[in-house]
Amino acid sequence: MASLERAEVLALAKPGGMPDQEVVERVLAGEVALYEILMRRYNQRLYRVARAILGSDTEAEDVMQDAYVRAYVHLNQFAGRAKFSTWLTKIAVHEALARARRTRRFEVVDSRMEPESDGMNYFASPTRDPERQLFDQEMKALLEAALDALPDEYRSVFVLREAEGMSTAETAEALGLSEEAVKTRLYRARVMLQGDLFERVGASTRSAFEFHLSRCDRVVAEVFKRIAPATA
Repeated sequence: MASLERAEVLALAKPGGMPDQEVVERVLAGEVALYEILMRRYNQRLYRVARAILGSDTEAEDVMQDAYVRAYVHLNQFAGRAKFSTWLTKIAVHEALARARRTRRFEVVDSRMEPESDGMNYFASPTRDPERQLFDQEMKALLEAALDALPDEYRSVFVLREAEGMSTAETAEALGLSEEAVKTRLYRARVMLQGDLFERVGASTRSAFEFHLSRCDRVVAEVFKRIAPATA
């Protein structure tokens, strides 16, 4: 497949579209254009985890590009032992942490065991009527500011578990942590984010750090520019 129509790419990138493994196999077989499906499928996730670690929109976008290029170069090393999404997220985490260390913004903090949370979703958002849409946008900004205030190691766990819906095992694999450490950090993040603000707002965590289509287009275009020499 030499080229793809935009509508076709967007359709294939949606849940239920072409399976990751099939996309990977076809890209390795020479259908490089299909790599766009994977980028559009996971742009939101990679942006959120990079943004959670770095605290910067611009740097998160740079890390996404680096992660996609690295994943493409090493695509033949993907063994299928884990989900492709987990493998890709792990690469993005590595790139983000490396950048954070270079800028001396990341500190490794030892976590102590805490009881696992009671499983309650403190951030579930009820259906909002039209009159409150503007209010919701303002509250979303407050939510993102509160997430930015979390310590880095808690924010990354919280975003993957709550915003992206990854399992404890997947999050542990992506971040290079034990499952117990993931549970501990998620518990602490939830405790930090509880309180009057979120009880009043009822904001949805899944709306935080959204990666909009125009930025998605930009990342895809830049990655293809960077991998072009390797496909020539």
